[in-house]
Amino acid sequence: MWEWLLEPIDPNRAHQVGFAISWHGRMMVLAWGVIAPLAVLTARFLKVLPWQDWPRELDNQFWWRAHWIGQSVVVALTALAVLLIQSAVTATGWHGRLGYTVLALAALQVGFGMIRGSKGGPTARAADGSLRGDHYDMTRWRLVFEFLHKSIGYLTLSVALMSLSLGLWDANAPRWMWMMLGAWWTFLLAMALLLQGRGWAVDTYQAIWGPSLAHPGNRRPSQGWGMRRIPSEEAKNVRSG
Repeated sequence: MWEWLLEPIDPNRAHQVGFAISWHGRMMVLAWGVIAPLAVLTARFLKVLPWQDWPRELDNQFWWRAHWIGQSVVVALTALAVLLIQSAVTATGWHGRLGYTVLALAALQVGFGMIRGSKGGPTARAADGSLRGDHYDMTRWRLVFEFLHKSIGYLTLSVALMSLSLGLWDANAPRWMWMMLGAWWTFLLAMALLLQGRGWAVDTYQAIWGPSLAHPGNRRPSQGWGMRRIPSEEAKNVRSG
């Protein structure tokens, strides 16, 4: 059994990779196969923690810190992995094309994140006491950012998974690597479906400021697909219960 697991996926080719290629692969698998999807799931499903007394307790920032720190590590690992491979070989074929596509999409995400606009609201009042902010007011730019950030994020993750699979094939990786990565992504998908079904995908705006219609963003449709938004009247029952 162990011998079978250690054999390359294609028995007609040798699995011989040097230092640069092997560490390029390890860093990319860690970045895009492990950390990136965890950061995405955290942002989608942990805006309100199970032990958080929502809506009495608002603006839990665990998800925010975990998301941006995780994605920052992904970007750093990706940069190192690209530098490593560029010093050894020139990326060609579909793995290279998809890999550079992931780099471009990740750069877009970083750029959009830097110009996402101000927060505003009760948790980030201006010096004059104003609540105004791109996120709190759900300005046109914030709506554009929300759509692009989420759409590009899921697209990047999908392209990265395809690139990882092609990279494993090009390197003729052992069977155990395919099985471990496949099992991990199957587990993540199962967890995503479970948490989605249980209503853990709470609307970002409500998670931060609550469900009151006094907040302007709650008078707009929820941003993103499948997000759970509690009506203001229902939230009163939550608070009283």
